[in-house]
Amino acid sequence: MSKISPLSGFPELLPAQRVVEQQVIDTLRSTFELHGFAGIETRAVEPLDQLLRKGDTSKEVYLLRRLHEESAEGHAGLGLHFDLTVPFARYVLENAGRLEFPFRRYQIQKAWRGERPQEGRFREFTQADIDIVGRDTLAFHHDVEVTRVMVDAMTRLDFLPAFRLQVNNRKLIQGFYAGLGIADADEVMRLVDKLDKLPVERVRQMLLDEAGLSAADADRVLQLATIRSDDDGFVAAVRALGVEHELLDEGLAELGELVRGCADLVSDRVRVTADLSIARGLDYYTGTVFETRLDGYESMGSICSGGRYDALASDGRTTYPGVGISLGVSRVVVPLLARTGLVASRSVPSAVLVAVTDEDSRTASAAVAAELRARDIACEVAPSAAKFGKQIRFAERRGIPYVWFVQADGTSQVKDIRTGDQVEADPATWTPPEADLRPRIVSTVGPEARTSTTENTNEETP
Repeated sequence: MSKISPLSGFPELLPAQRVVEQQVIDTLRSTFELHGFAGIETRAVEPLDQLLRKGDTSKEVYLLRRLHEESAEGHAGLGLHFDLTVPFARYVLENAGRLEFPFRRYQIQKAWRGERPQEGRFREFTQADIDIVGRDTLAFHHDVEVTRVMVDAMTRLDFLPAFRLQVNNRKLIQGFYAGLGIADADEVMRLVDKLDKLPVERVRQMLLDEAGLSAADADRVLQLATIRSDDDGFVAAVRALGVEHELLDEGLAELGELVRGCADLVSDRVRVTADLSIARGLDYYTGTVFETRLDGYESMGSICSGGRYDALASDGRTTYPGVGISLGVSRVVVPLLARTGLVASRSVPSAVLVAVTDEDSRTASAAVAAELRARDIACEVAPSAAKFGKQIRFAERRGIPYVWFVQADGTSQVKDIRTGDQVEADPATWTPPEADLRPRIVSTVGPEARTSTTENTNEETP
């Protein structure tokens, strides 16, 4: 058999790591549902004309083709979706007659993107999106709402480092550019959006060479992009640049409302900043735009982004405006697993291993396990009737905290193998402490590192 090598860009997790990812997904799902968002799942593929019409994504799309494809194009005209927004727009159009608007949806699903793998960027990854979509109109307060919902969800992931949510408004940017008389605002925004990757002087030269701006206009554009504020003080800073336009006024008002609407969320872990360099690369955004960066992990770029799109979905008669924000689950989880040793406190969901005295008594052990499971206590029965010390060590290797012994007279005892404490127990009433019911997320680095405290693993019958 040839040597098996990892496939770059397609992360696979060990069981204790998968528990971390699953708990993240469960937390996101429960938080989104608390706010009234309904869950959906869309198909993995979309027609290429749909995938390629939203921004500069042609290099990222994976084509779907048969091994013996016979069509002239060489493929089926389908590609794997690279995000969840494009398929969601199609979903809304196809099901508009059966949906109630504003339609609030969350979607936690795989996506595929053919880019160069690097930290936090993969070819196959999981995203978690929330969107609110209206019919013809959608009030701006929904922009504030989706921001608050995602901050709530991220705050509940208490292992996350502190993070900064950076917000801007494309109306503000476009209005400013229009006030300067810039014709191709989209191209200028595309270049300004590179400021987090390229030096200012390099971007300035690109504005001159590629966007055709004058030196004066390029400088004003970059002055706007340097404005940052943790409150609505950015309004005065923009006004001081002396540019006037009706769309600029509208963008300033909306961004100010958003920043003020999230002010009570600010804490030692959460900061909300008006950052006028944020533009987002995809061209369907029309208003609010978001990006989010983790403290100490800025090299990963934005881990949570999105914005307002007033015309993403339309059937020619009705337009469906929306606002949404997406968290890159894989983008957050996989690097944190690698950098911090983030892991589950055990590699299996089982809180209890039911020991087996001998194979003739396996039925009795299975009956105890069934009673525990009936009360939502995850457990498993020992795979063999080895000496009890070996069964205890089997539980310890899997991180299972309790071992259950069924006595010859039908009574039971349960042992906490971390402390050695052993007590009489009834499977109809006994429950482990809340902290032991499910695996916990811990770090293997620093004072929170999990270590085994099992001392008594002798091979004598308890």
